Amino acid sequence: MSGSWLLKSVTGDNQPVHDCDEPRSAFLTTATDSPWRPWVHRLERVMPLVLLGLATFLSLLQDQPWERRWGTLALVGVALCWVLATDTFLPRRWRESTPVLVVAFAGLLTIASVLMARDLLFLIFLITCFFRAIVLGPMPLVLLGLTATSALINSLGSGGPLQALREWPVPYLAIVLIQTLAIGGGLEVSRQLVRQNEQRRKAVAALEAALEENAGLHRQLLAQAREAGVLDERQRLSQEIHDTLAQGFTGIITQLQAAEEAHGDPAERQRHLDAASALARENLQEARRAVHALGPEALDGGAGLPEALAGVVRRWSQRFGVPAEFTTTGTPGPMHPEIEATLLRITQEALGNVAEHAKAGRVGLTLSYMEDQLTLDVRDDGVGFDQDRLRRNGNGYRGFGLSGMRQRVQRLAGSLVVESEPGGGTAISATVPAIPFQESR
Repeated sequence: MSGSWLLKSVTGDNQPVHDCDEPRSAFLTTATDSPWRPWVHRLERVMPLVLLGLATFLSLLQDQPWERRWGTLALVGVALCWVLATDTFLPRRWRESTPVLVVAFAGLLTIASVLMARDLLFLIFLITCFFRAIVLGPMPLVLLGLTATSALINSLGSGGPLQALREWPVPYLAIVLIQTLAIGGGLEVSRQLVRQNEQRRKAVAALEAALEENAGLHRQLLAQAREAGVLDERQRLSQEIHDTLAQGFTGIITQLQAAEEAHGDPAERQRHLDAASALARENLQEARRAVHALGPEALDGGAGLPEALAGVVRRWSQRFGVPAEFTTTGTPGPMHPEIEATLLRITQEALGNVAEHAKAGRVGLTLSYMEDQLTLDVRDDGVGFDQDRLRRNGNGYRGFGLSGMRQRVQRLAGSLVVESEPGGGTAISATVPAIPFQESR
C-alpha cells in the first residue's frame, strides 16, 4: 500500500490515476519527480512495523502476568504477519487493487482494535489505520475507513462504540465527525494541490516546449529575413543602376545623337556635346557612389529634398531643352533619408521617361507635404500611351521604368498611380509616408 497516486489534471477527471510503478501513498502528495519520494516510501514501509514494535515494547514494560503477556505477544505475531503479508511483501500489482486494499485495511483495523481493547497502549498501532484508510481510493471508501478508525480509536478505551453511544453520545459522535472531516478535508485539499501542481508542471513543460519552438521559429525567421534582405538589396541595386547609370547612358546617347544630327550648326552641336560630357561626369560620380552604397549625390551637402528636386529638374530642363516647372506645397521638413532618396529616384526616372518617350513640350512637378504623407506628382503634355495595351503586351510597365517606381514606393508602404492615354500626356503620382528625420537614427 506504499507509494503514490496522482490525479488526472489535464482531463479534469477526479478519479485517481495510479502509476503502475509507484503504489499509492498516504503521505506523498507532491509531484511525481519529488526528491523526497524514495524516503517517503521507505517511511511508509516501516511505519506500521515501528508503531507495532513501540506499542509492544511499552506493553511489555507494564507489570502484568506472563499469561497475559504471552497472549498479547501472540496477537502481536498475528498483526506482524498481517502487515508483512498485506503491505511489506504484497506484490506490487496487487497494491493498486481496491478490493485487496479494503481487505487489508479491514484485517489491520480488526487486529489493531483487538490489541487496543486488550491494552490501551496499542492505540499507537491503531493510528496506522488512519494512514491506510486514506489510500483506499474513492472518497466514500476513504470516509468510511476514517469513520470506522475514529469510532474505534475514541471508544475502545472506555468499552467500545456501543458503550460510548450509551454514556456520552453527543461528544462521542462530535469527536468522530470532526476527526473524520478534518482528515478527509485535509486529504481533499492535498488532492487539489496535487492536481494544481500537476497542471502547473504540465503548463511549464508546455511553455518550455513552446519557447523552444518559438526559438526555432525565430532562428528560421532570421534566416529568411537575411535571405530576403539579400534579395531586396539585389533588387535595390538593380533599380539604382537602372535609375542612375542606365538613365545617364541613355541621356548621353541621346545628346550624342542630337550632336551628330546638328553637324550643320556648330553652336547647337557643341551644346549637345557639353550636355553629354556633363552627363558622363555625373554618371561617373553616381557609379562611384553606388559602389560605396551612398545616398543620391543631389541630397549630399545638407540639401533638403525640395532643393534637391529643384536642382534635378533645372539641370534636366537645360539638357533636353524642355521647359519644366517644380512646385512645393505644404510645410517642408527633413524626412527620413530613405523617403527622400526614393522620391529623388522617382523624379529622375519620371524625367528620364519624359525625355525618352513622351516628346513633351512642358513638364510640371509638385511635391506636396501633408500631415502624414508626401506626394510627388509628375505631369507632361507628351504623346502618352495606352496602359491597357501595354499590359496586354506582357511587359507591363517595365519598358517605362514604372515597375521600378512602384516597387520603390511599395517598399515604403506607399503607392503609385499612373494615368495616361494616347495623345493626352501622362501623370504619375507617388505617395509615401511622411516619416520625419531623427538625429538619433
